[in-house]
Amino acid sequence: MSTPSPRQDIRVLVVEDDPVAADAHVLYVGRVPGFTAVGKAHTGAEARRALDRTPVDLLLLDLHLPDVHGLQLARSLRAAGYHADVIAVTSARDLTVVREGVSLGVVQYVLKPFTFATLRDRLIRYAEFHAAAGEASGQDEVDRALATLRTPGPAELPKGLSAPTLEKVTRALRGSEEGLTATGVAEAVGISRITARRYLEHLVDAGRAGRSPQYGQVGRPELQYRWVKG
Repeated sequence: MSTPSPRQDIRVLVVEDDPVAADAHVLYVGRVPGFTAVGKAHTGAEARRALDRTPVDLLLLDLHLPDVHGLQLARSLRAAGYHADVIAVTSARDLTVVREGVSLGVVQYVLKPFTFATLRDRLIRYAEFHAAAGEASGQDEVDRALATLRTPGPAELPKGLSAPTLEKVTRALRGSEEGLTATGVAEAVGISRITARRYLEHLVDAGRAGRSPQYGQVGRPELQYRWVKG
């Protein structure tokens, strides 16, 4: 009697124009059992070439690419016969865009900045949906299959961090072209320097901020944080 072949990992192509964020997303995907990042692309054109070379089940797709909007890319891929599902990654909060994406194979949206835990939750839910096969016994089973894609509540932040304060820190950092130190963020948001540093490091871990030493000062240089565009 032959043994069943092991289930193949879900193959993911990361499409993200920022190299730092792309590397972080590839790392995140690789940490979720049952998923394999088969490559990364920084433009829509690179994504299409990658799809021609490698079978892909799922696109982790940034909507703001340098050569094409992510939804335009998804539309053109559907027209060309590519059937990979899409998890859209975006900092935009336009619900019109969300509605448009539903008809183009977008099964989930992940808002930047996000943590590994947030993406892991979306991938696990997608894996459950992806594994559904056969004929449904009735409406309840169809509803259960679709419900696996829905998230019952917001993903948890690391202990001690709050979503409203993270949003304020994010706005302050995004609004500074030259970047900010933890002291600068603390003053802008109205929190302590230590607290500001925790939020900034969280954004770095999520791939949404970069950091570098700020030289030219007396004593130990303070870290300068800059928003990673996306």
